[in-house]
Amino acid sequence: MAILDEIFANEYTRFFVLFVLTIIIVILSYLILKFIVNRLTGRKKSYSEFIMKKLAKPVFLFVFFIGLYSSIKNLSVFNNYEMEIGGNIFNAIDGFFFIIIVLISAFLFSRIITVMMIGLVKVKKDIQRAPGLIHKLISFIIYIIAIFVILGYFKLDITPMIAGVGLGALAIGLALQSTLSNFFAGVHLLSDKPINVGDFIELDEKTTGTVEDIGWRSTRIRMLTDNLLIIPNAKLSESNIINYSMPKQDLSIWVPCGVAYESDLKKVEKITLDIAKKIQKNTEGAVKDFEPLLRYREFGDSNINFITILRVEKPMYRYSVRNEFIKELKERYDKEKVEISWPIRKIYTIKK
Repeated sequence: MAILDEIFANEYTRFFVLFVLTIIIVILSYLILKFIVNRLTGRKKSYSEFIMKKLAKPVFLFVFFIGLYSSIKNLSVFNNYEMEIGGNIFNAIDGFFFIIIVLISAFLFSRIITVMMIGLVKVKKDIQRAPGLIHKLISFIIYIIAIFVILGYFKLDITPMIAGVGLGALAIGLALQSTLSNFFAGVHLLSDKPINVGDFIELDEKTTGTVEDIGWRSTRIRMLTDNLLIIPNAKLSESNIINYSMPKQDLSIWVPCGVAYESDLKKVEKITLDIAKKIQKNTEGAVKDFEPLLRYREFGDSNINFITILRVEKPMYRYSVRNEFIKELKERYDKEKVEISWPIRKIYTIKK
């Protein structure tokens, strides 16, 4: 014991021991964090990996700098080092580590809120993120608070700074009207929620896809061609949007068709509904218990036109279900001698 007391009497030895303990605690914090995350997420491996990726780095940095600060405080060379600013005497090392710890804490809080948002926002599979605008806005607020905390610690007067920021914001606002318009349009999209990340939407016949992200300036939509359409928030907020994911995912699809005037309409209805029921029960993505409908619409130029109504589980399935229905229906019509007429015109001549 006397030998240990003599060893630990040396401040550099204490510093080394505390530093080694800090490294050990960092490793233990990883294991503890991983255990807690696994218990909270259950068998959702991808989500637990996502949480570890987001939280591991700030937690490690926080624990490491706390341990390093405790180790360094035992060294008299730092303990006696003081400086004077504005008549206030404080320990320079305390101020340095206070800045580091506050910034790391802000980093950690922003990551924690991000993880919480992922748990709350229900999005499409494999899209494990909430709108980017929310991330950036919350992170910005957290870091602004951290800066004010640091300035308050050093007892600096922030009133002139606030006035300067206000004037600067006014000048920037006048110069960046278009950018701010997109920003507030993004805030409107997030608050009013006409669309959410993961929704399948249509702006026009050529613009259809899944919302990937709502950013501070633009919204990203993944098209059916697997390309990204990047559209300014202001333009999107003023567009007519069909949201196929609201109020629910499943939707009806209308398949137009027409048969010749000579056709037996009762027979046509029976054949068409038989095929529709077959497609509805056996095709992937079709709502199995839905009863298809047929409605005659009009006497057309060449055919008696009608629509067949089917239902799919998700918007993306409408293409494959419609494709299978048209193929099966054409094959059955050919077999049953049901004619779909070409466009025709009857010309009458009057003999004089």
